[in-house]
Amino acid sequence: MAHHVEKIRRVFRWGKILLPLKKLQYYPPKFIIRDPVYQGVKRAFKEGHEVAIIVFNIQNLRQVYEQLGEHYYQQFVVALKVQFQRTILNNIPQQDVITLHDYYSDGLTLFIKVGHDRNSVSEIEALMLNVLEESNKNLNIEFPMAKPDFVSGYMFIEKKHYSIQEAVYKAHQQALAMAEKRVQSEFNDMLYTVSKIVSQRNIYLLAQPIIDVATKEVKAWEMLTRGPKGTFLESPLRLFSVARQTGMLYDLERIVLEKTLEQIHTTGCSQDVFINFTPLTLGNQRFIKDVRKLMEKYKNIPPRQITIEITERDSIEGIEYFIYNIKILRNLGFRVAVDDTGAGYASLNTISSIMPDIIKIDRSVIQDIDKNSVKESMLKGLLLVANETGSLVVAEGIESEEEALVLSRNQVHLAQGYYFAKPDTLKKGLASS
Repeated sequence: MAHHVEKIRRVFRWGKILLPLKKLQYYPPKFIIRDPVYQGVKRAFKEGHEVAIIVFNIQNLRQVYEQLGEHYYQQFVVALKVQFQRTILNNIPQQDVITLHDYYSDGLTLFIKVGHDRNSVSEIEALMLNVLEESNKNLNIEFPMAKPDFVSGYMFIEKKHYSIQEAVYKAHQQALAMAEKRVQSEFNDMLYTVSKIVSQRNIYLLAQPIIDVATKEVKAWEMLTRGPKGTFLESPLRLFSVARQTGMLYDLERIVLEKTLEQIHTTGCSQDVFINFTPLTLGNQRFIKDVRKLMEKYKNIPPRQITIEITERDSIEGIEYFIYNIKILRNLGFRVAVDDTGAGYASLNTISSIMPDIIKIDRSVIQDIDKNSVKESMLKGLLLVANETGSLVVAEGIESEEEALVLSRNQVHLAQGYYFAKPDTLKKGLASS
């Protein structure tokens, strides 16, 4: 049996696919694809991107082989890779794909460039779902006898690692563990680590000021989460991706709320404070009860000082308590903001559903807006949406004076970004400025 399983794996590993390509290229098993992977990762890091590894594994590889037989199985492998390639390129900009191949596993591994913010986590999960649904649907038409049982997981490659090769290997093993959730695997280690972070409340918060564009005065703060200093999970991308895949996301975001209230109390900050929450957390049945309990503890902090910022590009459809909880939060006095407006369908759909108090315009709209008239037209369109909903507008990711000037002439009053100030700790001196 072991001989047959290894034979299956050799067959599966016969084809190596590099994306993007105009056509598929196959190489014999002796061809090692390590260099294109590592070179692509290095290049992405140099360009300022993060790199995510997404694993699509077939749990029942032996059964699929037995169902099809060797001849049809080889055709199935080719069709599988072609279908994955087609689906991936339909869902991701071609320039963001580094490579797709069978990186030492019973399936396919995708390397892609992603942004630095937490939104990348929900985008990756949506991508995984789309790829699996579309590929399974089309494969079932071609090979109705085959019933591959796919599992998927992802991880971000650590930039600070001393070796790109070691960093890629480590991230791939972690992504595999997330996909398979194996007993006594690295999945359990990651679950233990995140549980420990939550139980010890071992996170720290940075505060990025939200600025009045005309006066340059600080009007509010957005709280940003970091994991334990000097660890693999200090990066918010890795911290929230692991928390999400291990079922600890709600607990982590509850700790963020608690520590934010602590800092407001300690510093005496009287300005508005934005706190990020995923739709999954906002739609949790426990959320309102936990919020009430924390606000009872910090009676000196009025709910109107806190803006609940709906972050990440998850769809709110199907989240049972989401709309109900938002209504309760508003009745309690909290304000609601929608993040990433202009970045995709999910944020626009959320706006129409909840009519937010604040709309935050995504960095993708703002970047180089002074050089792109289409982007300025997009900004004007979003301002019309904000006017229709009665929402205040905050522009995110301002990095130059020229971008700030475009905001001024379009009467966008509030903005945040490195041009104004980098994130820092919420201090007494800053809070009273």
